[in-house]
Amino acid sequence: MRLKSYFSGTVEAAIQLARQELGAEALLVNARPATPENRYLGAYEVVFGTRAGPIAATPPPLPVGNPADSRVGNLDALSRDVAGLWRAVERLSASLPEVVLPEVEPETPPTLSTDAALGLRGAGRAVVAFVGPPGVGKTTTLIKLAAHFGLAEGRSTQVLSADVYRIGAADQLRRLATILGIGCTVTETPLALEQALDEHRSKQLVLIDTPGWSYRELEEGSGLSLDLARVLAFHPEMDTHLLLAASMNPADIAAAAEHYAVFRPGKLILTRVDETANCRDALKEIARFSLPVSFLTTGQRIPDDIEPASEERLVELTMSARPPQCLGAAA
Repeated sequence: MRLKSYFSGTVEAAIQLARQELGAEALLVNARPATPENRYLGAYEVVFGTRAGPIAATPPPLPVGNPADSRVGNLDALSRDVAGLWRAVERLSASLPEVVLPEVEPETPPTLSTDAALGLRGAGRAVVAFVGPPGVGKTTTLIKLAAHFGLAEGRSTQVLSADVYRIGAADQLRRLATILGIGCTVTETPLALEQALDEHRSKQLVLIDTPGWSYRELEEGSGLSLDLARVLAFHPEMDTHLLLAASMNPADIAAAAEHYAVFRPGKLILTRVDETANCRDALKEIARFSLPVSFLTTGQRIPDDIEPASEERLVELTMSARPPQCLGAAA
């Protein structure tokens, strides 16, 4: 690019002179007061640039009079200058290579195949325990899975309840199991749970309900919680799922994962998906763990309102501000 300076009493007049000589395609580079040594040429210096060929030498321009006498002409010159700048920017943009940003997938937890989600392998046996804070839906989720993978698929199924803390919990589970036509045994101690597991070792699917201990109870390490944790953590067939509600805030999710780690869960079930307008924060926090998501619950209806977790479904929940319509009505 070749540069040339124009001097005049006003910036507008200098721009007009440059446009007359160089044309509308010339690019305005700078406009400034003239230096002391060039002040005799004019009060202002305007520098223009042009790409094509050498610029013919011209005598120094004479100062221009009062700009008020040519205000309309000055405005026209400025308009042409702005138009020229826009054309220069457009040419520059067209010459740059197109930048394509890579698509970034939202961070979501890993998932499992449907059978692997419940530890089932063909006609093999599965022993599954459900742990988690109070109120996340352990009992309802257990019964839904009993209906889907036990009753509907013809597997011999036994339900074991270790929840003797919550009033009426065992009775509720027993009634639901009776409706489904499957066995239910209440075990009041961890030792009784071990004995029941041995007693029902011929069953293809054994599902275990557990108490919902608070964080403080787990921190204090009550004897019953620690003994039950040992049974679940060290039983050779045990497949333990941690249940967390989608409506929980990230801090509570992190605390639950920390406190329930004593049970050594290997999978995670996200419940009450339909009760929150935003699953994104919960899923982002869950993605920090190494636990794959096995199932999503989307309502209270039994045996409906539960679905195996999939990568596509988790991405859908992560990307949407409000979850799309789930399979059920209420979580």
